[in-house]
Amino acid sequence: MEEREAAFAVLRAQPRPVRFREEEISFAPAGPGYYALVRHADIIEASRNPDVFCSGQSSTSIHDLPVEFNEYFGSMINMDDPRHARLRRIVSRAFTPRMIQKFEQDVREEAARIVDRLIDTGQGADFVTEVAARLPLKIICDMMGIPESDYQTVFDASNVILSGGDPEFIGDGSRAAELLLGAGQRLQELASIPREDGLIAALTSANIDGEKLTTQELGSFFILLVVAGNETTRNAISHGLHLFTRNPVQRALLLEDLDGRLPGAVEEIVRLASPVAWMRRTLTRDHSMNGMDYAKGDKVLLYYWAANRDEAVFAEPYAFDILRDPNPHVGFGGPGPHFCLGAHLARREISVMFRELFTRLPEIRSVGEPDRLLSSFINGIKHMECAF
Repeated sequence: MEEREAAFAVLRAQPRPVRFREEEISFAPAGPGYYALVRHADIIEASRNPDVFCSGQSSTSIHDLPVEFNEYFGSMINMDDPRHARLRRIVSRAFTPRMIQKFEQDVREEAARIVDRLIDTGQGADFVTEVAARLPLKIICDMMGIPESDYQTVFDASNVILSGGDPEFIGDGSRAAELLLGAGQRLQELASIPREDGLIAALTSANIDGEKLTTQELGSFFILLVVAGNETTRNAISHGLHLFTRNPVQRALLLEDLDGRLPGAVEEIVRLASPVAWMRRTLTRDHSMNGMDYAKGDKVLLYYWAANRDEAVFAEPYAFDILRDPNPHVGFGGPGPHFCLGAHLARREISVMFRELFTRLPEIRSVGEPDRLLSSFINGIKHMECAF
């Protein structure tokens, strides 16, 4: 972690964004390289200009992937307007604050059951698998109309898709493409099962300019929503417990006024965790931004993790401060059409989980160092022991 912080601090200190090479991977050749956008101001401006910094040539891969990957991973996150706007309008109806309120009781009840099971262990457990992963997985599957018998399939496939090449999920990398496409196929098969209710049923019947979603579009939507809907919130909750363990003064501040300070604590957790470390954009034309000239076709990576530690924006950026105000982090992405669709839901789940934990187990803590995901894309924690 310290090495990463130091590297990004060096990059932020450069007068202009630095260009990096693309290395060849097992299923894609080396590309022309990319610029690393690590300053808050660059990421904000690029996010506000989607016509110039487009997502349609991939936002989640540095490399230009083989065409067969689009069958499973060519979702809304990799689209530009106007089609992106049409599809987002359909899905966003399920993620408005009003709709999230309908799930409020379900979220609370599931958080209580999770803590019940944790207490029954009597000695702690792997916090990631037994606590942090369970709440978002249950809620997003319920929203999609997925039965409990398929939860493990969603969990396992999500781990592979966002593995970033971690050997625990992808082996030595020689079968990476096969494993990724297999995970996508399993999730798309789940999406193809007829549902009477839930978001999949709504998407199946959705009408966009007189057209129905294709099977491929429906499957890609499903993969995006179930993967993003459980993996990133899981990591925010895991990082949150570790942050409170390492910062007992901040834990004490929160416990003094749990309801009043929890919203600020959630924002600070998301800032420092930055579960999605970066997204890619591609220049649609020559463009100048903040003193830097870019050419049409250039790739840029928006490093949210680095921007959330920008000394020009955040005082003491490496400190965990639940009273930080203002806190203009980009942990849910920058402003613009690709701001995280599930931000309201993620905030609700993180809040409810920590309210339940700190009300019933105020001394719960992480034990040792987390087992971190070996990925540049997801700032993940695979395993982390807890005690109480």
